[in-house]
Amino acid sequence: MKKTYLMTPGPTPIPPSVLLSMAQPIIHHRTEEFEQVFAEVRQGLKYLFQTEADVLSICSSGTGAMEAAVVNLLSPGDRVITVNGGKFGQRWTQICQSYGVSVDELFVKRGQPVDPDVVASRLANGDRYSAVFTTFSETSTGVAHDIGALAKIVSAYPETVLVVDAITALGVIDIPMDDWRIDVLVTGSQKALMLPPGLAFIALSDKAWGKVENSRLPKYYFDLKKELKMQQKNQSAYTPAISLLIGLREVLKMIREERLECLFLRHKTLAKALREAICALGLDLFAPTSPSDALTAVKVPDGIDGKKLVKHMSQKYGVTIAGGQDELKGNIFRIAHLGYLGHFDLITAVSALEMTLRDLGHPVTLGKGVAAAQDILG
Repeated sequence: MKKTYLMTPGPTPIPPSVLLSMAQPIIHHRTEEFEQVFAEVRQGLKYLFQTEADVLSICSSGTGAMEAAVVNLLSPGDRVITVNGGKFGQRWTQICQSYGVSVDELFVKRGQPVDPDVVASRLANGDRYSAVFTTFSETSTGVAHDIGALAKIVSAYPETVLVVDAITALGVIDIPMDDWRIDVLVTGSQKALMLPPGLAFIALSDKAWGKVENSRLPKYYFDLKKELKMQQKNQSAYTPAISLLIGLREVLKMIREERLECLFLRHKTLAKALREAICALGLDLFAPTSPSDALTAVKVPDGIDGKKLVKHMSQKYGVTIAGGQDELKGNIFRIAHLGYLGHFDLITAVSALEMTLRDLGHPVTLGKGVAAAQDILG
């Protein structure tokens, strides 16, 4: 028998209590019973997003919420800035271009955070931008961008909104949406929300809702005005993912019980422990200057096949991690530490990494990385 461990940045492990809640007989969504579930979910999401705004639930992956942000905020001919620091920053560019929006793409070296001063310079050059699109935690590189600084910069421009992909950041890193004056915040269910894929979430500031009123890009399923009207009645415009929302109610209860400050501290501690373990093994972090607390990206050591490392770790030791994407494929591997993960999950992953490196011929002292992690976690 081989026990398996899921250490990818999505999907992530699901707590047993959440699985059990979703296994209950399904209910009909046009009932008072569902409305009670949805009312609890809506309040819990406000707590998690740290906002007084409505947080809308959409039946899609996180990319659906990203597309919803674009089509509800913009009009043909609008000009925007997109921060491309990896695969998911690039996705903002691709979505905007798909709708004919003029994109000023800010390319950031992989493994590095965006310099807020560069964004400030772009905004100050005299061109009128409708929005700045960026990621918080760039899942493809393990980088966390300074969203607090970006929000402060963008908030000075009345006609420009800041739109943040927080798909692997929300529920991991402190993101006070209202206090920071973030205009649009999106996330997905299969990350720190500890659910299967299938739900996306989006919250808009009053400033962003003002742009929604004037948007002229085509929209139907992702019409946020329609969703807002229905969800304020604890209903949805279209058939919702009922079982996932029931599971989400349980997740949000767990988060409230843990409390946000403890939630963020747990993720920060796990992230620090893994980074210390990686350094103890003589490996190099891919994003050393601004690493995300959601996952750690590591350079594949010389002489090792990066794809084989990921495959071997899964097939022989049952620990599934993620490899690199696009131009980083085979060059890095990524180990997540978000959601329903604890100290011993991390220690197991480090131990499996040590044994995998040994199996592939890389010199390693077994237990060295584990000990470094234990020093932080103990």
